[in-house]
Amino acid sequence: MDTNKPSTAILQTKPHFNILDGLRGVAALAVVVFHFMEWAYSDFSTNFIAHGFLAVDFFFCLSGFVIGYAYDDRIAQMGVLEFFKSRIIRLHPLVIAGSVLGLLALLFDPFAGSPEAYNTGKIALLFLCSAFLIPLPLMADRGFNLFGLNAPSWSLFWEYMANIVYALILCKLSRRYLWLLVIISSGALCVVAYRSGNLLGGWSGPTFWDGGARISYSFLAGLLVYRSNWIIKNKLGFIGLSVLLSLAFVMPFSKWNWVTEPLVVLFYFPLLIALGAGATLTPGLQKLCVFSGKVSYPLYMTHYAVLWMFGNYYTNHKPGTIQLTLIIIAGMILLTGAAYLVMVLYDIPLRKYLNNKRLQWKK
Repeated sequence: MDTNKPSTAILQTKPHFNILDGLRGVAALAVVVFHFMEWAYSDFSTNFIAHGFLAVDFFFCLSGFVIGYAYDDRIAQMGVLEFFKSRIIRLHPLVIAGSVLGLLALLFDPFAGSPEAYNTGKIALLFLCSAFLIPLPLMADRGFNLFGLNAPSWSLFWEYMANIVYALILCKLSRRYLWLLVIISSGALCVVAYRSGNLLGGWSGPTFWDGGARISYSFLAGLLVYRSNWIIKNKLGFIGLSVLLSLAFVMPFSKWNWVTEPLVVLFYFPLLIALGAGATLTPGLQKLCVFSGKVSYPLYMTHYAVLWMFGNYYTNHKPGTIQLTLIIIAGMILLTGAAYLVMVLYDIPLRKYLNNKRLQWKK
C-alpha cells in the first residue's frame, strides 16, 4: 500500500443532517413548480411561487455548509485531487443524464419543438458542452441559456467553480478572511439585485456573472455558518422549517424585489441552515427526509427536459386553469417518480461502481 495515498476511511462520507436533506427536497420541488408556473404566468406578479428561483440560492448556501462539514477536517489528508474525484463522482453522472434527456427532448418533442433550427454539428456541440459543463449560450429560442439542453446545469457550473475555489483557497482560509469575503460578496449581490431589479439572473449568457455573485455570497455564508458553529437548537422540526423555507418562495413579487430578495438570501437562508442543523427530527419523518434529500438532486437535474415540452404544449394549446392545475400536479408526481428511477437505476449504481473502483485502487 502506498502510504502517500489517503486511507479509504478518509474517503468515506459523513453522517447527514437529515432535516437539511429534507429541506433540499422541498427546495427542489419549489424549483420544479416554479418552472411549470413561469410558462403559464409570464407576469410574475400573478405567480404564486414567483420566487421559487431563490431555491437555487438556498442550495448554494446549504452546499457551503455541507462542504465545510464534510471536508474541512480532512481535505488536507485527502488531498485536492481526491476531493475533486469525490465531487465529480457525486455530481457528474446526473449532469450527463440531464444532458442526454435534454438532447432527446430536443429531437423528439411531440409538441412542435424546433430541432431543424440546428444542424447536426451544432446539436453535437451543444450536447458535448452540456455533458462537460462548458457554458454555451447558443440557443436564441431558449433565451440563450448557458446550457440549452438542460437549463438547470447553470447552477452546477457555479457549484463546480465554488468547489474548485474551496479546495484551492477556502479550505485554508481563516474565519477572519472568510468574513471579509462574505462582506465583499454581499455587496456584489446587492449590486446585482439593484441593477437587475431582482436576483433571477445567472442562467443565461447576458446574465452570466449574476450567477457568480449569487454563489459567491451564499456558498461563503453557508461555510461561515458551519465554521462559526451557528447551530441553533430548536423544536421546529422538518414540517416547521419546510413552512418557513416555503415562505421565501411564495412572498409577493413586486417592485421591491431588489430589496426583499437580497434580504432573504443574505440573512434568512443562513438562518434556516443554522436552524435546520440544530432542529430535532421526529422519528416518523426520518424516512421522508432521507428520501427527499436523495431524490432532490436527480429531480433538479432531470426535470427540465419535460419542461421544454410542456412549454411548447402550453404555447400551442393554452390549457384552462383546471386542466393546467391537473397537468402540473400529475407532472410533479411523474417527474419525482422518474427522478427516483434515474437515481436507483443509474445514479446510485454508477456512483457505487466508481467509488468501489477508486477504493480498490487505494488498497
